[in-house]
Amino acid sequence: MPINLNIGILGHVDSGKTTLAKALSEIASTGAFDKNPQSQERGITLDLGFSALQIDLPANLEAPTNADKKLQYTFVDCPGHASLIRTIISGAQIIDFMILVVDVVKGVQTQTAECIVIGQLTCKKMLVVLNKIDQLEGQKEQKIEKMAKKMRKTLQGLGIPDPPVVAVSAATGENLPKLLEAIKSFSFLPERDTAKPFLFAVDHCFSIRGQGTICTGTVLQGSIRVGDDVEVAQLKLTRRVKSIQMFRNPIQEAKQGDRIGISITQFDAKALERGFICHPGSVLQCRCGVIKLSRIPFYRSEIASNTKFHITSGHETILANIILFSGKSPEFSFNEEYRFVENIHQESSNDPPENTEDAPENTFVLLQFERPISVIPGSLVIASKLDLDVATTTCRLAFHGNLLEVTEDRDYTTNFLPRLKIFKEKSKRGTIQRVVNEYELIAGNLLKPGSREIFIGMHIGLSTGEKGTISSTFGQTSKVKLTFRDALLPTTLESIKGKSSPIFVELKFKKFIFDREKKIFQ
Repeated sequence: MPINLNIGILGHVDSGKTTLAKALSEIASTGAFDKNPQSQERGITLDLGFSALQIDLPANLEAPTNADKKLQYTFVDCPGHASLIRTIISGAQIIDFMILVVDVVKGVQTQTAECIVIGQLTCKKMLVVLNKIDQLEGQKEQKIEKMAKKMRKTLQGLGIPDPPVVAVSAATGENLPKLLEAIKSFSFLPERDTAKPFLFAVDHCFSIRGQGTICTGTVLQGSIRVGDDVEVAQLKLTRRVKSIQMFRNPIQEAKQGDRIGISITQFDAKALERGFICHPGSVLQCRCGVIKLSRIPFYRSEIASNTKFHITSGHETILANIILFSGKSPEFSFNEEYRFVENIHQESSNDPPENTEDAPENTFVLLQFERPISVIPGSLVIASKLDLDVATTTCRLAFHGNLLEVTEDRDYTTNFLPRLKIFKEKSKRGTIQRVVNEYELIAGNLLKPGSREIFIGMHIGLSTGEKGTISSTFGQTSKVKLTFRDALLPTTLESIKGKSSPIFVELKFKKFIFDREKKIFQ
């Protein structure tokens, strides 16, 4: 079998991605090149398209033992329309490197920026194609060089050093041999781990008479052989692999990175559109999870607790309510206490800020999904605001992270959330009403009459600087007695007795938001 390298083709709508994929490919899948009737009717790519090109292994690459000296490029043609961003994200999560297609006449557009962000999160290498050079008129070379220089500067500012930039016309074929040579030079042998449990991202599912149900997709980890038992993760159904094909060629085994179709027995194709097929029991149906927040600098709106974001993992995108919290350690632990974070703001600017996270250090996100989402622990999730107007010129990708904790428990509000020690800081303020002696004061309007007892023993501070504790309740109203270890300052006592200016007392404490007993702490 050839060594497979998955190349994502991403860019703004109508930048010529599908035309480029078709020009580069020799092998097409059944859904490649916008064969879908809806795609043809609308004139745009609506779904992921897959095609391939096999070449001799470039001289700069060394084939692993027992591998064919052939390199197969599997091109993943992603949609570019704003409304299809979740399809773009899912497609980008199965690629090894990315070709960013830019209309040389129009330059960087909104979805170009979103595709750059997606590429940064999902793969480490990026090649830029300036397409449609046949549409340039006058000073063609100067215009190409100007745009190439602008793209390099933009990407270098985002931590993508010296990306290759090739100018072509996919429609006329101009410079396509040059592009293919650039792809060969840019190629590498990706690391493949066949020891992990089998995980297969399904992007199409259909029936063929006499063959059963065919699921096509990309092997994300592990390996699979004909005759193995696999699980349809979302449905918790275990079925046997009847046959495997790679671009219509029968094979007995596939491994991480391979683009394949598998036939499974006794399974209705209508039951699954997209999702995971895996080694039985290896994929979890996550109802609630925790990630460490990594802010996407192009996202300009605030990220606020108790708001909803679209969360994408693999081929699924599901709404989740989020809660932000921060701690001292960069590592998450159920044993650590965390401060509740109300929101995180981003400065308004046309360029990404130097400090990409205007957030407390070590900020984490609790995700509570509206319905279960298929994940493996540690997998990447990307949060977006897809309910924004598709005509918006701002980036809708907000933050990302890897799942640190996951639960499938239906009753996670009882069994999982109370394990999270997330607290809100609270404060109450009252006034000093009279002096008992130089070590004791009476305060009023600090606490409600029915709740005073639970605050006894807690520390307080005066507006004049002295620190003390609440020693007891006083009377039947809201008053409490305050006790101080050191004698109060004479100026404080004189101010209280003379009532020249009010002296305030402040009580600070914290409440753990998931504590079922609703205890308070300092």
